[in-house]
Amino acid sequence: MCETALDIQIKTLPDLPGVYQYYDVEGKILYVGKAKNLKKRVSSYFTKNHDYGKTKILVKKIADIKHIVVDSETDALLLENNLIKKYQPRYNVMLKDDKSYPWIVIKKERFPRVFQTRRIIKDGSEYFGPYTSVRTVHTLLDLIRGLYPLRTCNYDLSQDKITNGKYKVCLEYHLGNCNGGCEGLENEKTYQQNIKAIREILKGNFKDSLNRFRKQMKALASEMQFEEAQKIKEKIEILENYQARSTIVNPKISNVDVFTIMSDEGYAYVNFLQVSFGAIIRSHTLEIKKRLQESDKELLELAITEIRQRFNSSSKEVFVPFQVDLGEQVRISIPKLGDKKHLMDLSRRNAKYFRLEKLKQVKITDPDRHANRIMAQMKADLRLPEEPRHIECFDNSNIQGTHPVAACVVFKNGKPSKRDYRHFNIKTVEGPNDFASMEEVVYRRYKRLLKEEEPLPQLIVIDGGKGQLSSALKSLEKLKLKGKIAIVGIAKRLEELFYPDDPIPLYLDKKSETLKIIQQLRNEAHRFGIEHHRDKRSKNALNTELENIPGVGEKTVVELLKHFKSAKRISFAKLDELEDVIGVSRAQKVYNYYNRITQ
Repeated sequence: MCETALDIQIKTLPDLPGVYQYYDVEGKILYVGKAKNLKKRVSSYFTKNHDYGKTKILVKKIADIKHIVVDSETDALLLENNLIKKYQPRYNVMLKDDKSYPWIVIKKERFPRVFQTRRIIKDGSEYFGPYTSVRTVHTLLDLIRGLYPLRTCNYDLSQDKITNGKYKVCLEYHLGNCNGGCEGLENEKTYQQNIKAIREILKGNFKDSLNRFRKQMKALASEMQFEEAQKIKEKIEILENYQARSTIVNPKISNVDVFTIMSDEGYAYVNFLQVSFGAIIRSHTLEIKKRLQESDKELLELAITEIRQRFNSSSKEVFVPFQVDLGEQVRISIPKLGDKKHLMDLSRRNAKYFRLEKLKQVKITDPDRHANRIMAQMKADLRLPEEPRHIECFDNSNIQGTHPVAACVVFKNGKPSKRDYRHFNIKTVEGPNDFASMEEVVYRRYKRLLKEEEPLPQLIVIDGGKGQLSSALKSLEKLKLKGKIAIVGIAKRLEELFYPDDPIPLYLDKKSETLKIIQQLRNEAHRFGIEHHRDKRSKNALNTELENIPGVGEKTVVELLKHFKSAKRISFAKLDELEDVIGVSRAQKVYNYYNRITQ
């Protein structure tokens, strides 16, 4: 067989780390990926049988392959991340969250200013952040200004201009917020010492500032300057109070990045905690939209690279829930016990709550995306061949074998479709026989759908265990629908799910959305069946009592109920009231019947 240009490209790829790019026939970039070994990784796309539909489509569209060889896996990670952000290929994950975050800058100038900014200017200034919350920035700046007097003006405080008396002190000086560097009232060396302390606070290190203030307070107290010592004491309290509000983990755990991931069929959520000097100084969660069937490992590697770049992290150690490849420059730890494991749990909890909040928002703002996610999740959880967009659930209802009925409720896209609900009176079964009743109603339901050429469901849920499931399955076999519709039974005791020809039940997580929808189906079928059963019992009891009256037929009963609305009112009616509705003769019979009972 003649080799294509694509085959030759794949064969000639090097066995080296790098980044590969797939293009379609029009030269449009489809996908960017990284690899330890370019040849092995790219070849796997064309030799494997892909279960996932989107991957199959991607492979069919590939018309050209380009690659870039790099020195290490770390370089491949960084390059892949940058190319994805630059080109945003259709089949790559989407890192949602490209907003501009605030930074705190220490400006490169004499008597440096410290302020908030969203613009990074490469002029030698120092930038700390970015911060995910403006409130955090304001709190830190308030803390710093409460501890150290800093200038806020944007004057050029060169020595010549200060010596020549170009500037005069402003209101900030008179309020005690600035020491008047513009008039030469503050020593530049002292100011720089304060900037050095501020730099450490912004890094999360409060220890140096606390020690410095404590020494100052003791010195002032020993010199009998109690008012000044009290001012320093207040600063110590401000700093200690702020430090106490930080989440302290363990002073021995320092300069570490913590990452965890939670994912469903469509999205992944990666949480990042930055730990510095024993305290959590930053938390951020990144939302990732999946394009192909990416594994959690692939997603976490990409997210770690992106987050560490975005937040300018230089931590040498990373805590993660499982092994990832980040190159040799970063030490990977997988905590199992103690404070380190506690940090992992905290990070996972943050990712979990972020996901829940997003799901609540999506449910309101984007119901289609919510339905798509639920359907994809149900397909995966229940091991179905297709998404269960149309589900039907059956339940039997009888009390001591009287008036047996059954209910069928219908859910479409995970929501009740009440106009499609149906109830059944059991016709062929005598006495309380749930199995035979289930067989009858399932047969009647799908025989009718087939006859009327109505769409069949993708999933049938039977309220009951193996017995009810087997009965329903008999009906599907008779109708030649076995294997064409997925069917499961749900047992009440342990909420276990039974499948045909599988003796081992499936147990879903009690908090899973899939189980909640199945429980909602079961409860709705039960409610609908009981409601119909109650109506039937009431109607039968009513009709039996009235029809027991000698000489009173069905037509007379209907006329009486139309007028009096209930059997109770008929029993209390006066003779002339009855005569007005059904005539003298029949009225006398009804009156005598009830009069005799109440005497």
